[in-house]
Amino acid sequence: MEMLDTGLAITGASFVCFRWVNGSVNKLIPTPSSALRNPWKWRNIWTSFVHSLLTGIWALLGFYLHPEMAEDLISTHSRFSHCLIAVSIGYFIHDFVDMLQNQKLLQSWELLFHHTVVITCFGISLLLHRYIGFAVVALLVEINSIFLHLRQILLMANQLKTTFYRLNSLVNLGTYVIFRISTLAWMTRWLVLNRENIPLLTYTIGSVGMAIMTVMNIVLFYRLLRSDFLKSTRDLPSEKDK
Repeated sequence: MEMLDTGLAITGASFVCFRWVNGSVNKLIPTPSSALRNPWKWRNIWTSFVHSLLTGIWALLGFYLHPEMAEDLISTHSRFSHCLIAVSIGYFIHDFVDMLQNQKLLQSWELLFHHTVVITCFGISLLLHRYIGFAVVALLVEINSIFLHLRQILLMANQLKTTFYRLNSLVNLGTYVIFRISTLAWMTRWLVLNRENIPLLTYTIGSVGMAIMTVMNIVLFYRLLRSDFLKSTRDLPSEKDK
């Protein structure tokens, strides 16, 4: 019960902290003139970047400091990793609310659906104190999100013709294959191999979630490849990719 209360408290504190980060972006980071037409998006992407940088590194440290978690993704975990899941849930709740308040549903329904799946799956892990290791594996995709969000920041700052943008595009695609596509494939394989050790409801939710994430990530990969390498730079999109 104490661990449950702690997890919920950390989730609440994380939500408040990300709301503060989002509200402080314009004070801490000058908004370029090219982003003035959409200041909400500028704040939102920087907040997402902070989350990716924090949780991506945290997930790697979780397995480095407690390697035994990799051997048992169901019941073995540390308080360190349990806190990570709580912090990440707080962010996704913030981003869900932020998009509801500032975007039309037609523009954001894909990400809202994505966040609903993540909050549900992570919430089950947080409340049951099980599958924490599996959730931490899922957060390894945030390593790629660092470069994915940086790409969007550079686009909004009108830096798409710079060498740094091109270099980031290459790293973005490389980490996309390693930390998104490969990680999701490994997670799907793990679910199938451990079917007998997972309750039917949890297995169903996890399988549906993985299927949705896989489709969304394949579509996003194609969009990134087409935008950054198969089209001229003037055709680069401005929509938020996550």
